[in-house]
Amino acid sequence: MPCQTAEEWIVLFRSGGLEAVMGAGGKRSYSYEMKLAAVRDVIDHGMSLTQVMAKYGIASRSPVTHWCSKYRTNGAGALRAKPQGRPKGSRSTVQPESAGSQALRDEIEYLRTKVAYLEKLQALPAKDTSRTGIKPE
Repeated sequence: MPCQTAEEWIVLFRSGGLEAVMGAGGKRSYSYEMKLAAVRDVIDHGMSLTQVMAKYGIASRSPVTHWCSKYRTNGAGALRAKPQGRPKGSRSTVQPESAGSQALRDEIEYLRTKVAYLEKLQALPAKDTSRTGIKPE
């Protein structure tokens, strides 16, 4: 086993006991206030990551280091949770029809009517042949 893994387990055991080493399962989420308090303890008060993890019940050191780097670069606001998913109102809205699109719709309707008329006109001679049995000339 790599030494780094054993060291990580020791840190986890010291901060959260056996449950922290074995993993509680699932993804944990932490409140903004707790993140901010943990970061301030590390940065302002000089506490170690292990002490902060034990104090706040954080299962891993990676979120704390991530929060600290965010705090250093963008301030306390960077620790706030961002909304998940697609923003409201991002659905495409139906645009009002312009005069050009209405003209195209009218032309399509006209052409559909013309095609239907021509199809019926073509069907007439075949219909006459089938009734009388004589092909019209």
